[in-house]
Amino acid sequence: MRVAFISDIHANIVALKAVLKDIEEQQVDRIYCVGDLVGYAPFPNEVIDLIREKNIPTVMGNYDDGIGYQRFICGCDYKNAEAEALGHESIVWTKNHTSEENKEFLRSLPKEIRVTIEGRRLLLVHGSPNRLNEYVTEEISKDYASELITLADTDILICGHTHLPFSMVLKDKLLINVGSVGKPKHGGPQAIYALLSFQRKVTVDFRNISYDYEATASAIEASELPNEFAKIIRTGKF
Repeated sequence: MRVAFISDIHANIVALKAVLKDIEEQQVDRIYCVGDLVGYAPFPNEVIDLIREKNIPTVMGNYDDGIGYQRFICGCDYKNAEAEALGHESIVWTKNHTSEENKEFLRSLPKEIRVTIEGRRLLLVHGSPNRLNEYVTEEISKDYASELITLADTDILICGHTHLPFSMVLKDKLLINVGSVGKPKHGGPQAIYALLSFQRKVTVDFRNISYDYEATASAIEASELPNEFAKIIRTGKF
């Protein structure tokens, strides 16, 4: 059994299509998304429409919550006042350019998905079992990671939100952050997703997918979104 996990698409339809093409070539059995379909790029409706068309089970991300419920903030952790101001512009633009039908779809997304694959229990969340917007990075201590796994009552905990992929083995348990399809923070423009193979052992392959990121960057610059978002698309630096 081969299962693909995607996250943090952030309205980047070009990256999403490239990732889905690679997933198809890998002949996976299932696809799941752990949230943040919208924000920062100018294709929120196109991304949501494609996720719905492909019937990909998706958990709610903090940005999905923010846009679906028309909140003033997205629950992001801004490093400074400039980043906060840019984030506010993204929220306002995305609310104004996401259809009411798609906002309703975002509101309908579950906060978690539980599934059993090849006898292993998986919990899919956006941030953590504690909070929608908790940042679970590779700097997490093994003690706290074990606490999250115990809290989740699962064998494999799948999350996103940080845009930085990693996996951590905790005895017979796994903690996996699947990275970002559409808004890279790993220092390069590639889209990233996680491909898990369920055999005697579970193996994790973080796939880096090249795509026409310039098309997304140029579309951002042609919109009323801040040009700073185009720089992130091109460089993978936040």
